[in-house]
Amino acid sequence: MVTTERTGDTMVLNMGPHHPATHGVLRLLVELDGETVISVVPDIGYLHTGIEKTGERLKYQQVITLTDRMGYLDNMLDELAYVLAAEKLLGIEVPDRVKWVRVLLGELERIASHCVWLGTHALDLGAMSMFMYGFREREKIMDIKETISGVRMMTSFIRIGGLMADLPPEFGPQIRDFLAYMPGRIDEYEELLTANQIWLERTKGVGLLPVDVALAMGCSGPVLRASGVPYDIRRTAPYSGYENFEFDVIVGQHGDVYDRFLCRVREMRQSLRIIQQAVDGMPDGPWRIDDRKIVPPPKDELVQSMESLIHHFKLFTEGLKPPVGEVYSAIEGARGEMGYFLVSNGTGKPYRFHMRAPSFYNLQALPKMGIGYVVSDLIAIIGSIDFVLGEVDR
Repeated sequence: MVTTERTGDTMVLNMGPHHPATHGVLRLLVELDGETVISVVPDIGYLHTGIEKTGERLKYQQVITLTDRMGYLDNMLDELAYVLAAEKLLGIEVPDRVKWVRVLLGELERIASHCVWLGTHALDLGAMSMFMYGFREREKIMDIKETISGVRMMTSFIRIGGLMADLPPEFGPQIRDFLAYMPGRIDEYEELLTANQIWLERTKGVGLLPVDVALAMGCSGPVLRASGVPYDIRRTAPYSGYENFEFDVIVGQHGDVYDRFLCRVREMRQSLRIIQQAVDGMPDGPWRIDDRKIVPPPKDELVQSMESLIHHFKLFTEGLKPPVGEVYSAIEGARGEMGYFLVSNGTGKPYRFHMRAPSFYNLQALPKMGIGYVVSDLIAIIGSIDFVLGEVDR
């Protein structure tokens, strides 16, 4: 972390909220001594959605649609984090097939999110081709999401007690084609950037984040691991069957912009490794639990069984009703620890709905990373954090 002292008159510059390099509606108050950054103060709230309070007025099943729209670049991971919290509150265990499908889809979403990050981050630093390549690969994942759910982004596919539906027959060939295609594309990314002299000049030694500062700020995900801390919830507190998968936790050495780049690129390779294991070892079995008070009965039963019709009616009018209590459940999202805190008062709606969003914490570290560098370096540092304002302003 670089420090500096004022040597004369300074200037306060507004960067954002509409600056393209602030990756959303983020306003930064940047104090400059010439070109040198003296202080950076993030001003958030321009994308405030009220998601938390809205969630407390919806039934547990309906809240999933909000999680989709909070972390819109890794929305299936947000779905998973919330659903695991709700299932923990209900005290239910889903079938093994459901767990493996969730892992597979979550790792696909991680790759899609990292592709968007890499494309936009590289574009900020002048590597325009990388932007098109990143979105080219993300489109393939969007096609897979459309195959399984009919929707390209906000799928609401992961449900309390299981999934929206089982994987369709077309999914198998699609995912195997992607597994054959993607490693070569990641090789291409590294060939373009990893040893590129201009990229090295713009990223190496820039935006240093010491371990103690990263921990004090509550950072997680690639931002923390790039500083050398091997903290990955998939490994330290496995969920949804991650204990059955082999993968490496990628860490950096210096905690600079370059290490954060390498961590995410190499994480994509590990995600492909996990997806391959999930495809090869996918267990048979049901795609949801058999509990009519939590999941709706099959549609064909509604015209034949009055009992099924009543369960369906009560589930969608009153909602599922967890016992009184509170839980916290966290997963390893694309940006770090994504956790949900739920409080039940025994009704069909959460009494308290709160999330621990990694972007909020990682953004806190920006003032520590940015001091002492020039404005152009600040652009590189912002991109390396990979925050999503939907997670910050909620």
